[in-house]
Amino acid sequence: MQPRLLGRNGLSVSALGLGCMGMSFAYEPIPDRSAMIALLRAAVERGVTFFDTAEVYGPYTNEDLLGEALAPFRDQVVIATKFGFKTEAFPGLDSRPERIRSVAEAALKRLRTDCIDLFYQHRVDPQVPIEDVAGTVGDLIREGKVKHFGLSEAGADTLRRAHAVQPVAALQSEYSLWQREIETDILPALEELGIGLVPFSPLGRGYLTGTVDENTTLQAGDLRNTLPRFTPEARKANHALVALLTTMGTRKQATPAQIALAWLLAQKPWIVPIPGTTKLARLEENLGAADIVLTAQDLAEIRSAASQITVQGARYPKFMQQAVNR
Repeated sequence: MQPRLLGRNGLSVSALGLGCMGMSFAYEPIPDRSAMIALLRAAVERGVTFFDTAEVYGPYTNEDLLGEALAPFRDQVVIATKFGFKTEAFPGLDSRPERIRSVAEAALKRLRTDCIDLFYQHRVDPQVPIEDVAGTVGDLIREGKVKHFGLSEAGADTLRRAHAVQPVAALQSEYSLWQREIETDILPALEELGIGLVPFSPLGRGYLTGTVDENTTLQAGDLRNTLPRFTPEARKANHALVALLTTMGTRKQATPAQIALAWLLAQKPWIVPIPGTTKLARLEENLGAADIVLTAQDLAEIRSAASQITVQGARYPKFMQQAVNR
């Protein structure tokens, strides 16, 4: 797999990364730990060098899982983790400098490493000036405990203010064919500042794969049960997007998921999606997207068709939506 650069400070990663949240959090049933260790190592063997976790995934267990699984390959991989919540079971935000430092120290131990490759603020904390956050991570970088600074779900103004204090390597935000609001002002800001984009949920939390419809029963404890876009009515209404991906997939001898990922890869050379999975077959399917070439005509056709589709259902409940694009 070809590498891509996130930001202008030389952070090179595989064109597709692996989002690891679902290996220990959010989607029931939680899979067997030994199976996930095997999957993580299989990803490395197939060329994946970029792995995404966070303190609150579990909480704590996901970082520990990656620490064990990736220890034999530590010098070959880039591990991103995040700070910014209070925990336990994380009610509220906390990006005070002392909290950032304590999260970093704990993450280093769980990840079994002496340096965090990419350290994101998980959500912008309105109680802490972003300049203080950027300065604290900058101090950790100078101390050799962190290599690169990232933000998650930050707005364009916040990106500029943070970047002026400590260069931001990457923004992680939701971006896919059914979630495109960042195209208006955030993508131009990223291009202007030389910041990479790491789209999470690039497959619409599984919806864009075509394996989820209005009749799919989501298990108790599945995060998607709380999301307005995953009501049966919304899932039925949004099927036109899956149909679009399926049609293009038939033409390209690819799956809807592969077309959705290939579309993202074709948007900018500094975009690195991190689809998550707990299954080897899905991992291999996702990685196949890196070999799909969408022509300018294909992309124009997809964009034109998608522009005629109004996605139904809010991305998050109102209390969660307030914490994005600040």
